[in-house]
Amino acid sequence: MKPISIQDDIIPIGEFKTHASRVMRQLRDTGRPVVITQHGRPAGVLVSAAEFDRLTERDRFIAAVNQGLAESEAGLAVDDEDLNALLDRKFGPLDTP
Repeated sequence: MKPISIQDDIIPIGEFKTHASRVMRQLRDTGRPVVITQHGRPAGVLVSAAEFDRLTERDRFIAAVNQGLAESEAGLAVDDEDLNALLDRKFGPLDTP
C-alpha cells in the first residue's frame, strides 16, 4: 500500500460527500488510501478495490498458514506416505510411465 500524503489524502466527511467523484479519481490516479475524518478524528479509510482484494487475500493466506501450523503442532498433520496411501485407496494408484 502506498503511503498517504497528509496534505492530500486526509479529508473531512463533508468534503468527501460533496466531492466523492473527485476523491475516487484521486484514489484511482494516486493509488494512495484516503482517510476520511469526522469531527476532526479519523473515521474511515477508503482504498481501491484492487488494494482491498490484495489485503484480504493476504489475511486469508496468513490465516491458512497459521491454521496449518497449529494443526501440525497438534499432531493432525499427515505425512507424504500416509497421504499417498489414502489417495491410492480412494482414487486408485497413479499410473506412472
